[in-house]
Amino acid sequence: MNPRVAVLGGGISGLVAAYRLRRLLSASVDIDIFERSDHVGGTLHSVEVGGIRLDVGAEAFLVRRPEATALVHELGLTHLLVHPGTLGPNILSGASLHPVARPTLMGIPGDPDTVAHLAEADDLRLMAREPARALKWRSGQDISIGELVGDRFGRSVVERSVDPMLSGVYSARSDDLGLRAVMPGLAARLDAGAPDLTSAVTSLLGAATGSGPVFGALLGGYPVLVDELLRQSAPIVHVGTSVGEVRRTPRGWAVDGEPFDGVVCALPAPVTAEIFASVEEIAQPLAGIDVSGSAVVAMALDSGVELPQLSGVLVAGDETSVRAKAFTFSSRKWNHLAGDGGVVRASFGRYGASVSGIDDRQLIDWASTDLGVVMALAGQEQTPVPVRAAVVQRWPGGIPRYAPGHTGLVSQIDRDRPARLVLAGATYSGVGVPACIGRADAVARVLVTDLAGG
Repeated sequence: MNPRVAVLGGGISGLVAAYRLRRLLSASVDIDIFERSDHVGGTLHSVEVGGIRLDVGAEAFLVRRPEATALVHELGLTHLLVHPGTLGPNILSGASLHPVARPTLMGIPGDPDTVAHLAEADDLRLMAREPARALKWRSGQDISIGELVGDRFGRSVVERSVDPMLSGVYSARSDDLGLRAVMPGLAARLDAGAPDLTSAVTSLLGAATGSGPVFGALLGGYPVLVDELLRQSAPIVHVGTSVGEVRRTPRGWAVDGEPFDGVVCALPAPVTAEIFASVEEIAQPLAGIDVSGSAVVAMALDSGVELPQLSGVLVAGDETSVRAKAFTFSSRKWNHLAGDGGVVRASFGRYGASVSGIDDRQLIDWASTDLGVVMALAGQEQTPVPVRAAVVQRWPGGIPRYAPGHTGLVSQIDRDRPARLVLAGATYSGVGVPACIGRADAVARVLVTDLAGG
C-alpha cells in the first residue's frame, strides 16, 4: 500500500511540496491537499477587473533568488516568463513624491548622499558621523531593523526610506522586524566584525552583482503556475475543507481522524498552533508568532486616464496624506498589461493597521481618493479618479511578523519537530515566493527521508 501524505494548505508552499513529493516518489505516494478556501493557490491569485486579468496577491518574484525561476523552467513554463519595464517607483513623503533612494539595502543607505532628498538634515549629519561612533554589537544578537537604523542613521531614514520598502512585503514597521530574519546578510556582516553600519551596508552593496531584471512574472498570471503544479503533482484536492485537529498515532498522523503516514503543514502560524494543540513542541512556539493582514484594491481606470510615468508609489511611514501603503501602476510596470486607461493596485494594511472592519465600498473609495492625491502630486490632476471597475481582495492574518528572535524560534521548531511532520510556508524562511518555494522543496525531501525510515 502506498504511503499517504496530507498537505494542509493549498498555497504555493503546499503545492510545491506536493509537486516535489510526486517527483521524488512518482506513483508510489498518495497525496491529499486540504484547503479551507474555495480555491488553491493562496496569495498566488488573480481576478478580472475591467476585462484584464490581474494578480492581486503576490505580484512578482525575485529572479536573483533562483528558486522561482528554476521551478518555472522545471515545469516547462519558461516561454511565459516576463519582466517589468524600466520605470521605477517614487516614495510619497511630506506630501511630495521623491525618487526611491538608490542604491540601498532594502532602504538602508550606505552613504548620506543617497537619502539626502528624503532625510532630515540632522539625520544626514548623524549618518555622516556614524563610522566614527562605536558600534556595540554582540555576535549572534538580534535587534529590530528600525532600532538599529534609527540609532545609527536617524528616524527619518527609517520612516522615509526603510519602512516604505519593508511595509509592502511584511505589513509591519521596521521597528517590529528582526534583523536576522529579514536581512540575514547584514547580520552576518556585523557578526563578522564590521566596525559600523555604514561599512557593513556598503560591503553588501558592493558585493551585489548582476544588471539583469530584478523581478519576474508569468503571462496569464500566477494561476498558470498553480494549474501546472496541480497537473504534475496529481493530488486529491479538498477545497472548502478546514482541518480541525491533527494528532499523533503509532503509525503516523490522524487528520480529523483520517490516517496518514506523513503531513506537510503549510498553514499560518496561529492556525497551525491550533490544530496541532496536542503537539506541544510545535504548538507552543508557533502560538507566539504574530500575523497581520492586508487588502488589495484592483482598479481599472476610465479610457483616456494617463497614469504617471512610474511603476508605482511607496508610502513613507510618517506620511498622513493617504491611507494606502503602496500603489502599483500595473499597466506602466508590466508591458503586457498596458492599455487605454490603465490598471492600478492599491495596497492597504500598512504598519499593522487593520482593514478587517472596513467594507469593500469604503476601501474602493479610499483607493480612488488616495490615487487622486498621488496623481495630483505627479502633475496629473484627476479628482476624483474615474474608475470603471474595481475588485477588493483581502488577505487576513497571513503575513507573519518576523520579530527579533524569529530565526532562533524557527531553528527550535525544526529541531524539535516530530517525525513525519514537516512545516512549510511564509512563517519559516521568508515571505517571498522564491523563499516559500525553497522551503517547501526542502521539507518535502525531509519527509521522503522520514517515510523511508519506517
